[in-house]
Amino acid sequence: MGAPVREGPRNREIAVGVAGCGRMGLPMGQALGDNGVNVTGFDIRSKDNFPHLDMEFDPARFAGPLTHLFCVVRDVAQSDAVLFDAQALLSHAPNLRSLIICSTLPPAYITELRGRVPQHIALIDAPMSGAVISAQNRSLTFILGGAAQDIDDISLLLAAMGEQMHHMGPLGSGMLTKVLNNYVAAAATAATRTALEWADDHNLDRAALLSAMHDSSGQTWFGSKFGEIEFARDGFAADNSIGLLVKDTECATTCAPGGAHPLSDALIATLKSLRDI
Repeated sequence: MGAPVREGPRNREIAVGVAGCGRMGLPMGQALGDNGVNVTGFDIRSKDNFPHLDMEFDPARFAGPLTHLFCVVRDVAQSDAVLFDAQALLSHAPNLRSLIICSTLPPAYITELRGRVPQHIALIDAPMSGAVISAQNRSLTFILGGAAQDIDDISLLLAAMGEQMHHMGPLGSGMLTKVLNNYVAAAATAATRTALEWADDHNLDRAALLSAMHDSSGQTWFGSKFGEIEFARDGFAADNSIGLLVKDTECATTCAPGGAHPLSDALIATLKSLRDI
């Protein structure tokens, strides 16, 4: 479990928002609330989707009191919508001290974001790793980019949701690390699922193969936690976690010389070919 947030005057003065209360954002918000943080969620879906978390669906009422905002939406389009366009939360947040980007996005977007966010607001890239099971267990890993003092200011909030924090350097370096990490994770996912398909073709027990791989050189996070990861058996869909791995592979490929690489093409093709098992 993440370490509890200590009570104190500073914590009573903060108001935290979580924008994007999907499979990751909802348990993150719940973890903050369970640790005594004054937290409110925001989403464009109806209130029936959000048990055990205080929600606000009006952008102005949500953003007005906030001192810290965690943005946990899917992609660049949704980030722009929630921060600047359709919901325009930043225009309704006069008290905001820090904006924490937890989505996995192209690193260049994060560095460009600094010029669009008012300078008095600390901007931190804090993508997380561990899938839904880690968000629910409050054992996420946060990969951080930004000024050391800004990250220290939110460290207790991060500790409520996760167990590991890696400060990689200045703004953007956390996101660069995350997309490279997810590039490797996408490769492990594609290779493991392909190996399982081939095992089925040869009547090799799937669980036995995963166990042997766990104790051998084929050990990966995906294979070793196959029974716990909620998307392990999913086929590709644009809006599910396999689809997110495709998006993350595309994000990582923007860092490649020339913005292309044959391995990326192969990974994307394999992930898109996956079917439910």
